[in-house]
Amino acid sequence: MCGRYSLMTEIEQLVTAFHIHRSLIEPFAARANIAPTQSVPVIRIDGDGQRVLEAYRWGLVPSYSNDISIGYRMINARAETLDSKPTFRRLLPSRRIGIIADGFYEWKKEGKQKQPYRFTLRSGEPFVFAGLYDEWKSPEDGKTIRSCTIITTTPNELAAPIHDRMPVILDEPRLSSWLQPKPLERELKEILIPLDANQMQVYPVSAAIGNVKNNEPNLIDKIEV
Repeated sequence: MCGRYSLMTEIEQLVTAFHIHRSLIEPFAARANIAPTQSVPVIRIDGDGQRVLEAYRWGLVPSYSNDISIGYRMINARAETLDSKPTFRRLLPSRRIGIIADGFYEWKKEGKQKQPYRFTLRSGEPFVFAGLYDEWKSPEDGKTIRSCTIITTTPNELAAPIHDRMPVILDEPRLSSWLQPKPLERELKEILIPLDANQMQVYPVSAAIGNVKNNEPNLIDKIEV
């Protein structure tokens, strides 16, 4: 599962790094501790085939839902069952997005404690999770909310000792395949795979990351355990 991640990179850098044609979100403060239900930057392909930067609510709320709270239970989707679970299968043809991050957290039980670890690219650059989105209309005020889920897969050699799942991180070729505004030409099993462990690094961070109220920049710093 991926339940927390970080994004400390400024919008201008993201626009350049991911070849964004238009940004539809305002500049935002660096966030070391992004949690479900928060607004997060995503990449979507618009009607002209261009990459657009938008902000969606993290935690998928299917269009048929009666209550927005279901999003708490749908922050992740398993790559292996995307094409068999009705909720996700109907989104696959046209509602694929990339969710931008520069690190994510997983917890490992060590003795009686759970120690959080932060995963990043060795390069320190931002990256993109594979994601899906849907649109939900509030029955109370009629407002339309776009929400998203992060797709997870089996862990690579780096993540396996800490957790049995990891988010799908897309390199540029697979990101282009995933975002294309037409049916996928490559099979899901060729796109939604663990990133090469040699491209990643991991280190322990403060347990304070477990509290959603904490968002200090030093939460991403390495600690000694």
